[in-house]
Amino acid sequence: MKISTTPSVVIRIVLWLILLLGGALLSIRLDLRYFPELFGRLSFHLLSLPLGVALLCLAFRAAAAGGRELARKGREGDLPRLETNRLVTSGIYACTRHPMLFGLMLLPEGVALLLGSPTFIFIVAPLEALFILVMILTLEEREAMQKFADAYREYRENTPLIPRSRECWRELFGAAKRAKRSD
Repeated sequence: MKISTTPSVVIRIVLWLILLLGGALLSIRLDLRYFPELFGRLSFHLLSLPLGVALLCLAFRAAAAGGRELARKGREGDLPRLETNRLVTSGIYACTRHPMLFGLMLLPEGVALLLGSPTFIFIVAPLEALFILVMILTLEEREAMQKFADAYREYRENTPLIPRSRECWRELFGAAKRAKRSD
């Protein structure tokens, strides 16, 4: 099965994977050298492991919430995978401009906690999240402005980068949909 997408998307995915895997390997190496007593402690791993699983679940929920909305409303016609040609401003996109990327910002910390790497948790993952934020604010915002022009400019002025209300946070992480199903 051939998956068609743009070079820009492929470059971002490869860069993100290199950051994630490289950060993990570098951090484990530094932990074994400088923090072996903490990295080797079972109690630390028993604490960080469930936190990592929980954070990864939240990250994937946020990414999925944005992806579902884009798949339903952001594509018209035959487009490469992960590309859109319609500006989506409803659903979770009424709460935050980049819900999928917000989820991706949480992934490094979730992986760091899962691995139980102090260096990854406290140094590398926050730096990777900051890098992803910078990518959002530069590349993603610029591309959206080029693609959707004044419509995106108006949307950006009226929609925050980070959700502001409890309802938006619940929708971002899937709690709102579970609550609606149980009614």
